[in-house]
Amino acid sequence: MVDTQSSNFGYSTATEDAAISARDTSTVLIIGAGIGGLAASIRLASAGRRVAVFDRAAAPGGKLRTVAVAGRAIDAGPTVVTMRHVFDDLLRAAGTSLAAELRLAPLDVIARHHWQDGTRLDLRQTAEASEAAILAAFGPRAAREFSVFCRRSRALYDALDAAFMRNPAPGLLGLGRRTGLTGLLALGRASPFASLWSVLGRRFTDPRLRQLFARYATYSGASPFAAPATLMLIAHAEQRGVWTIEGGMTMLASALMRAARRHGARFHLGAPVAEVLTDGARVRGVRLADGSEVASRTVIAAGEIGAIGAGRLGAAARAALGRAAAAPRSLSAVTWQVVAHTRGFPLSHHNVFFSRDYPAEFAALAAGTLPPDPTIYVCAQDRTPDRAPRSPDPAAERLLVLVNAPPLGDRAAPDDAATDACWARVRARLAAAGLALDIVGSSVTGPTGFERLFPGAGGALYGRDLAGWRDPFARPRARTALPGFYLAGGSAHPGPGLPMAALSGSFAAAAIMADAE
Repeated sequence: MVDTQSSNFGYSTATEDAAISARDTSTVLIIGAGIGGLAASIRLASAGRRVAVFDRAAAPGGKLRTVAVAGRAIDAGPTVVTMRHVFDDLLRAAGTSLAAELRLAPLDVIARHHWQDGTRLDLRQTAEASEAAILAAFGPRAAREFSVFCRRSRALYDALDAAFMRNPAPGLLGLGRRTGLTGLLALGRASPFASLWSVLGRRFTDPRLRQLFARYATYSGASPFAAPATLMLIAHAEQRGVWTIEGGMTMLASALMRAARRHGARFHLGAPVAEVLTDGARVRGVRLADGSEVASRTVIAAGEIGAIGAGRLGAAARAALGRAAAAPRSLSAVTWQVVAHTRGFPLSHHNVFFSRDYPAEFAALAAGTLPPDPTIYVCAQDRTPDRAPRSPDPAAERLLVLVNAPPLGDRAAPDDAATDACWARVRARLAAAGLALDIVGSSVTGPTGFERLFPGAGGALYGRDLAGWRDPFARPRARTALPGFYLAGGSAHPGPGLPMAALSGSFAAAAIMADAE
């Protein structure tokens, strides 16, 4: 389905909403049209609430964005859908579904992995297929270890799904009650107080498999040497299904926006909010960057918590965060959006080229520098599913190339020279793996670019850093200390990633409706 509205998408103006809100301050104002804000708008609008959404960007989606290179749109944020049931549940509230709104294709190969000793391994959609691939590549002991790991990952996912991920206010004391004895046993086997790296060292004899599954920490922008072992549950989340979207990932944002608009939600793109206003006791509305004010007794900030902590929405919003305003930052990234002719290495949709020394890689990031030998992620976006590229030029394809980076974008680090040197090392590493690139066009976004796109977080892409087992519980919840002011988005509970951000929006909407009773 394609939105056929005019170039401004038929959105009402801020002035029109100001007039509405002057008469009816029950309109919920949402700052940010990322996945969290979109989810909140669907929940609230489908429940009959007035909703107005404001975003500084020209299109919905937040980090779900595209970059134009050589006349082609490249997904420059998330590249697949996981935990599809979260979105089906969300859209069900609006009387529709993912299948009705979008064309999705399952990925059989979740990711193709390459080590510098020449080993290659495909993780596949089912645990059985992945186990067979591990058996062929690493032998029977590794296959048995993987089988045990999958069982533990599934038990952990089952234990934390309702107790943490779908719980709007999880706590350590309540976790035991919600998981039950079976869940507590699963948590105990996961060694939740230990780091992911240390636990994987006990799970896998082969260091390459330890490195492979340690990479799940970076899905939350964390180091595997500090992140909690509970992140092992990501393995089972992927085995539940991974999908691509025909037309690109931003189609998901468009579908969610359409669903909200059908129920009356109004969207204002290119309309940044400068401040959350209060009357001293509770929220009274927002002030836009153009100086106009929109009145409301209820506001959701569905953007970077770091931006609020930096005062980007005013002193009252910052104070409402309390200690969360100064949370340590997750990782950033350097991404290269590339259109290129490729030769040699047989790319899948997701490809990971591992560094030789994982501890050294993350030590460099912790020291604030780009690693000399980084792990490289390559998303070949025209191989969806795993097949030869489809494009106007069949010999050229769209690639997103990513390495982790320190979150120092507000300090202009890394600089252009460091980024260029990193790109030269990336090209050399890919060539050594057998992947030759004849580049037609490219662009780069580093921590400083992400800071410009999403101000206030220094380029951190995943909210709060996970540097220990307590940190997942330290993410801010939907309610804040300021009455009428709520939070959503990937840096709020339950965390980063498309399905988690969608859940955060649902939590904020549920809190608003409960508080209105």
